[in-house]
Amino acid sequence: MLTQEESGELAAPIEDLKAYLRIVTAQEDEVLATLLRSAAGLCEAFTGQWLIARGARETVASSGAWRRLSARPVVAIEQVEAIGTDGAVETLPVDAYAIDIDAAGDGWVRSTRPGEARVLAVQYRAGMAGDASGLPEALRQGVIRLAAEHFIARGTESAAPPAVVSALWRPYRRMRLA
Repeated sequence: MLTQEESGELAAPIEDLKAYLRIVTAQEDEVLATLLRSAAGLCEAFTGQWLIARGARETVASSGAWRRLSARPVVAIEQVEAIGTDGAVETLPVDAYAIDIDAAGDGWVRSTRPGEARVLAVQYRAGMAGDASGLPEALRQGVIRLAAEHFIARGTESAAPPAVVSALWRPYRRMRLA
C-alpha cells in the first residue's frame, strides 16, 4: 500500500497559466491552482512518474526477493521499518534489509532476514524535480495547456484534451509491464 505526502508545490507557476489565458486579476487563482494540480496528476498518471519530489510510505512483503517501489523516480530511501503481525513497528538495523535505486529511478528493497513473518514499511522520496523550475519545459507546458483547456471548457462535457499535451508528455512516459 502506497501513501504519499501532499506537495504544496505546483508543477507550473500559476502566473504562467494566467499569462497563457490572458488573465490579469486574482479572482480565479484558486480555480486555476486546482486545475494545475489536476493537470499535474493527469501528467503523472500518463508519464508514470511523479513530477515534484515528495515523501511516500509504502508497505511491501518481507521476503528475500527484491520488491520494486511504486512511485518513481525514487531520489532517496530514507527509512525501512518492520511491521509485525501484532502491528508493532520496529526500525530495522541496516543489516536487516538491502536497498537500491537503479539508473532508471526505480527503488528496490528486500529483507535480508526473510524468515521473519512481517511486512516492511519503506519511507522514501520520489519525483523528477524539487520544484517546477526543475521540470522539463515540455512537461510544464503540457500541464499549463491542459489546465487552460479545462478552464476554457468549463461546463461543456464534450471537451477533449488537445493532442499537443500528449505529444509534449510522451517522451517522458515510462510504462511497466506486468
